[in-house]
Amino acid sequence: MTEVTLSINLCNMRLSNPTVLASGILGTTKALLKRVAESGAGAVTIKSVSKESREGHHNPTVITYEAGMLNAVGYSNPGVEAACIEYSNLNEVGVPVIASIIGTCTDDFIAVAEGLSASGFSAIEIPLSCPHTPGFGLLSGQGTPKATYEITSAVRRKTNVPIFVKISPNVPEITSIAKAAEDAGANGITAVNSMGPGMVINIESKKPVLGFRVGGVTGDALRPIAVRCVYDVYQAVKIPIIGVGGISTGRHAIEMMMAGASAVGIGTGVYTRGINVFSKVCAEMKQWMIENGYNTINDLVGIAHD
Repeated sequence: MTEVTLSINLCNMRLSNPTVLASGILGTTKALLKRVAESGAGAVTIKSVSKESREGHHNPTVITYEAGMLNAVGYSNPGVEAACIEYSNLNEVGVPVIASIIGTCTDDFIAVAEGLSASGFSAIEIPLSCPHTPGFGLLSGQGTPKATYEITSAVRRKTNVPIFVKISPNVPEITSIAKAAEDAGANGITAVNSMGPGMVINIESKKPVLGFRVGGVTGDALRPIAVRCVYDVYQAVKIPIIGVGGISTGRHAIEMMMAGASAVGIGTGVYTRGINVFSKVCAEMKQWMIENGYNTINDLVGIAHD
């Protein structure tokens, strides 16, 4: 029988397996992060933190439909000062914890990065690609090569931990944005954020279902787009990629890795398969690798390009 290991080294972070809790899903408290880690995740990402507290969009903020999910939470969070208190003693979580930081301008990103610097995060993720929150991401012009370089380089000067830049599937120049992040000092790329925005209308009430009317599209509908984006980014940069978008099975994870991802983020899959989706995906990956003669995750990364 083939000896299989799922452990990886991701930007000097040692993960027991390549599954990562995506930002915005269950990452609101340290206790929840610990529960996700105990459910099999190799690393976890907190819900995005801004300089000041944010209420976010009004309910409903998340809905499911036949092909996936729409969400427009609006970056609700308690602000950086409260986050420092909540996410103290992160070694108790048991796996690497990634901070997700947001801002409306470069100085905001710097302030949050500095504010969280003493909390012991293993890495920082910078999402410059939200499609549904005014003042952030695509709705503030952050999803361009120029803005990506400016924000990433500014955060790079303030921290020594690995930086991942989370990019959008919506932009035509996705490889240029990934390259700008790499040139600015990013250690990795997270690809991708939700796409859209999209809309679902309740035909009885004759109104959009979401409180914000539109939301980012995730789940099964996003996966083929995400796989293509990872495939393209892999050819453009030399830094590792966390592939995100519709992953809920071991086969999905392997497909994303063959496209070029070194690790995989899971978000909507938590809703569709439960919090144990991480251990389920790992078991399915290991079984496929045994049946097909692969020993390590590195054997899979990027082989669709050969």
